[in-house]
This record gives sequence, C-alpha cells and structure tokens, in this order.
Amino acid sequence: MLMPVRCFTCGAVVADKWEEYDKRVNVNHEDAGKVLDELEVKRYCCRRMFLSNVDLIDEFINTARK
Repeated sequence: MLMPVRCFTCGAVVADKWEEYDKRVNVNHEDAGKVLDELEVKRYCCRRMFLSNVDLIDEFINTARK
C-alpha cells in the first residue's frame, strides 16, 4: 500500500496509523469514523487522507508489465 507518510495539508504523520485503520475497516468492517476517532485522527485534512486513499499499486504493476 502506498499511503502517504504525511498529510498533504498540515504535514502531520498519518502513515503509522494506516495498517490499524485498514485492518479494522476492511477486515473487521468497523465504522471508519469511529476508527479514526479511536486512532486520534482529529483534523479533517488528515481524515481525508484515510478516507480518500485508493490502492492503485496493483494497477501500476500490471500497467508496467505490458
């Protein structure tokens, strides 16, 4: 996964929370907002980094092989 290390807007470190967020939201099907609250991601710019992140690495790899 290519999660940016820092928030694009405020510069806060966000990548250290990605694995926990991904596991809880995508595997355990917990509410994303509650997970972000529990991980203490308060700023809306940082929350945006989690909610809008799209896993494109597989598409990049497949495109490079063609």
